[in-house]
Amino acid sequence: MLERTQRKDHTEVTFVLPADVPPGPVSVVGDFNNWQPGVHTLEPRKDGKRAVTVALPSASTHSFRYLAPGDHWFNDESTSDDDGPNSRVRT
Repeated sequence: MLERTQRKDHTEVTFVLPADVPPGPVSVVGDFNNWQPGVHTLEPRKDGKRAVTVALPSASTHSFRYLAPGDHWFNDESTSDDDGPNSRVRT
């Protein structure tokens, strides 16, 4: 699930997943972090989910995927916008 917060000069996008599906640490990896795993790792929230927030330029489009242990890549099922094998977020 994606949550967006519009700021004056950028958009904060929060990437949210359940606490334990898939198990283990999960990173959001995309063109905004040069597809580098571990840069944006989801952390536990008080609501029992895990999330990470990334500041992205407003009025932009970015491709991303999630990476879990065992080289398990997967997309965000809440987005209906895809870029080939990747999910896409518009700010």
